[in-house]
Amino acid sequence: MEKAKVYFIREITPENIIKAYEALGKKLEGKIAVKMHSGEQGNPNYLRPEFVKDVVNYVNGTVVECNTAYEGARNTTEKHQKLIEEHEWNKYFPFDLLDAEGPDMVLTIPEGEVLKENYVEKNMFKIKEEL
Repeated sequence: MEKAKVYFIREITPENIIKAYEALGKKLEGKIAVKMHSGEQGNPNYLRPEFVKDVVNYVNGTVVECNTAYEGARNTTEKHQKLIEEHEWNKYFPFDLLDAEGPDMVLTIPEGEVLKENYVEKNMFKIKEEL
């Protein structure tokens, strides 16, 4: 088995993240989804869009996220879109709230010990077919 390569960045900057991506020697093509966490309301501990904008734009990406299954400021499309605007995620690049139009697709988990079903974006399989 081949050993995994580990890339280390001493200083985490947008420029160094791009250098780490380039070090992989692979170029992403087509529609690029960049999964980010838009942050919780009132919690300052999340990556800011101005920090990741250069990386997202470098790969010509669209930031994606889904509504949460738990109560809070991201569990409905309306509240989540408000938070996205408050945190300025839609200021620098495209942002796609994948399950904004609902209803979610429900996938059963027959052997699930805790979760018996999972909710995913309704167009997940359609998106895969388009790629």
